[in-house]
Amino acid sequence: MADFGATVDLRSRRIGPFVGERIRVLLVEDDPGDAFLVRELLAEADAPFDVEIAQTMREARPRFRDVHCILLDLGLPDASGLDGLRQVLQVSGGAAVCVLTGLEDEHLGTAAVAEGAQDYLVKGTVDGAGLSRAVRYAVERKRADVQARLLRESELRQAESARLERGLLPQPLMRDVPARLYSIYRPGRDRALLGGDFFDAIGVGGTRLHLLIGDVCGHGVDEAPLGVALRVAWRALVLAGVPEEQILDSLEQVLVSERRTDELFATVAVVTVDVAAGTARMRLAGHPPPILLTGGQAVPCDVEPGLVLGVLPGMPRPEAEVTLGPTGEWSLLLYTDGLIEGAAGPDTRPGERLGVDGLCRVLEQPQRAALPDLPGWLALQAEAHNEGPVPDDIAVLLLTPSRTS
Repeated sequence: MADFGATVDLRSRRIGPFVGERIRVLLVEDDPGDAFLVRELLAEADAPFDVEIAQTMREARPRFRDVHCILLDLGLPDASGLDGLRQVLQVSGGAAVCVLTGLEDEHLGTAAVAEGAQDYLVKGTVDGAGLSRAVRYAVERKRADVQARLLRESELRQAESARLERGLLPQPLMRDVPARLYSIYRPGRDRALLGGDFFDAIGVGGTRLHLLIGDVCGHGVDEAPLGVALRVAWRALVLAGVPEEQILDSLEQVLVSERRTDELFATVAVVTVDVAAGTARMRLAGHPPPILLTGGQAVPCDVEPGLVLGVLPGMPRPEAEVTLGPTGEWSLLLYTDGLIEGAAGPDTRPGERLGVDGLCRVLEQPQRAALPDLPGWLALQAEAHNEGPVPDDIAVLLLTPSRTS
C-alpha cells in the first residue's frame, strides 16, 4: 500500500517536477467511471495536478515521457496484469508508476511493486487526500530511485576507469638501474579520470632501461582498453627478450587485432637507454621526438618520426642512435602530444600551437622547476599557454641518471 512518509524536498532533485511546477499525471484507465472518479478525487484535494487520460496502452505509450507520474490500471484491453506493467516500465523513462487494482486483485499490487512500480492503490479505498499523497510520494520515490541508480552507475564507471588507468600506468620495473624516473599523467576532457595515453619502463641488464610512451587516438572508455593491451604486450615482449627491431611490428599486430574499428590508430615511442654509456636507441611510430636536456639546453632527438601504428601495417620505422652525454649531465624527456598541441600563448598567432620548439623554449627557461617536479610543472605551463585546460591527455616521463641533482 501507499507509504505516507515524510515529504522529500523537491528542490535538490533533478528527476520529476521542479519546485512550484504542476505535476503531470497520465491516467491509463479504460473504465470511464473510474477515470472520472480519479479526476474528482484529485480535484477534491485541490492538488496541483494536470491529469490526462488514455484508455489503452497503445494510446498511452507515446505520452509516457511527457509526464511525472503514470496511474496504470492493470486491466486494460490491450495490456493486462504484470505484462502491461512491464511494458510501461520499459519505456516510462523518469516517470513514476503507480498501479491501480481492485479489491480482489490486491495481491497484484504487491507483485507490481516488486516488479518496479513505485506504489499501488486499491480502487475505492482511498480518498482525494490519500490519492494526492500517493502520487506525490510515488514521484519522490522514483526520483530517489533514479538518483541512486545514477550514483551507482557513476561509482561503477569510476571503478572501471581506475582499473583501466592502473593498466595504462603501471609501476615501472626499475630495480638496480642507476636512474630515476619521474612522471605525470593528466587526462583531458575537463579532468576526467580515464584517458588514452600510456607509458611503462623496464630495467634490464644492470644499466639498460627500456621506455615506452604512447597515445591511442581519442581518450575514452573505447580507447583505454586498447592502450592497456599495447602496454601489456610491450612489457611481455621486452621481458621475453624479443629483438628491439621487432617490437613495434608486434605492437601493431596487437592493435590491428584488438581495435574495434579500422579508424583507430596509435602513436608510440620506444627507447632503450644505456645509462652507464650515456646512449639511447629510439624508434618512433608517429610520436613526437624525445627531448634531451643537457647543459641548460633542450634539444629534440634526431630520429625519424615513422608512421603511426595501424595505418599501413609492416612499414619500417628506422632506429636512431642518440648520444646523451656523461652521467650526471643529461636528462631525457618523453611526452605525449597533449603537452604540445595546446595554444602557444596569448601573444602568438591565432591557432598557433606550442609544438616541440615551443616546449624546448619552455624547458630552457632559467626559472624552470627542479627535475623531480618538472613533469607536473610542464603540464601547468601547457595550460598557462593554452589559457585553460588542454583538450587532450598529457603524459610525461623524465629519465635522469641517479647522480643528477
